[in-house]
Amino acid sequence: MKTVVTFGEIMGRLAAPDNLRLRQTRELEVTYAGAEASVAASICNFGGSARYVTALPKHALADATMDAVRAVGIDTRYVVRTDNGRLGLYFLETGANQRPSNVIYDRADSAIAITPADQYDWKAIFHDAQWLHLSGITPALSKNSANATLVAAQKAKQAGATVSIDLNFRGKLWKWAAPKSSRELAQETMKGILPYVDVVIANEEDCHDVLGIQAGDTDVHSGSLDTSRYPDVARQVIKMFPNISKVAITLRESLSATHNNWGAMLFDAESDQTVFAPLGHDGNYQPYEIKNIVDRVGGGDAFAGGLIFSLITAELSDPQTAVKYAVAASCLKHSIKGDFNYSTRAEVESLMGGSTSGRVVR
Repeated sequence: MKTVVTFGEIMGRLAAPDNLRLRQTRELEVTYAGAEASVAASICNFGGSARYVTALPKHALADATMDAVRAVGIDTRYVVRTDNGRLGLYFLETGANQRPSNVIYDRADSAIAITPADQYDWKAIFHDAQWLHLSGITPALSKNSANATLVAAQKAKQAGATVSIDLNFRGKLWKWAAPKSSRELAQETMKGILPYVDVVIANEEDCHDVLGIQAGDTDVHSGSLDTSRYPDVARQVIKMFPNISKVAITLRESLSATHNNWGAMLFDAESDQTVFAPLGHDGNYQPYEIKNIVDRVGGGDAFAGGLIFSLITAELSDPQTAVKYAVAASCLKHSIKGDFNYSTRAEVESLMGGSTSGRVVR
């Protein structure tokens, strides 16, 4: 199996313990993660090969982030260490029941935000790569990081790699070209990157915010989705960007902060076919019901990592199996604290096979 490359920012995550609010606590749990690093972690934990590329300052906290990434087997040889810039941070308050989780970003002037594209050794980065994964989060940080994301996609295509991107709209971050609104800047920037992309991953909100495409009158906050509308969303994405071969849309029904229904759809442009997962005994879509979420941050990244791994693994690569694997992987991530999905391939395949009871394995 050749290498999957991911490019983007890694941060310190400072989380209030248990379900405390940030204003209640004087202690914060520190871990290190970011969307693209989380995808690489999933792929390594499934048994694949992943390389992570970012820019970090030269100090001990940045060394700690690299320790966290290397611990799961990720290749960090091409991480750029800088004399300027800082380690980005985010603060997490985990919600419960009807109180949503909340994220506070502290990422201005981070190393990756100020590092220009020509500081990365793209030729070496992609010398043995079969896939590049990006997200819409890194280009939201600065003009520099947006351009580096675009160059990464271009260089990957020149090297013959498949390129995927999770649209991941973050309205709190798209602020580097005022007076443009977050949506205006995201749409302008992402529409420059998407012509170099083969696989798009998104949710319905992302498609609306980044591309202006919406699934009819579907309300993602109502706890109920009309899944029949999503194939049309995928077709509209591909109509805008005919280079895209697959569109995956995650389907989250948020009944509360700790109770979600979870599934996904994968649309294949060549066959014009749509598959959903998980399926019930009758063959119809039946989402996983996750009633006691431990940590939903990183759930979408676990889906992306699962989808990429399945698509590059011969015995998992047909569309129905691939989306089934990705959804099962991300379902398990909701039970794991922190951004990384520490589930193994065997555990994912066990859930795919119907092992949902959570009984002790002895």
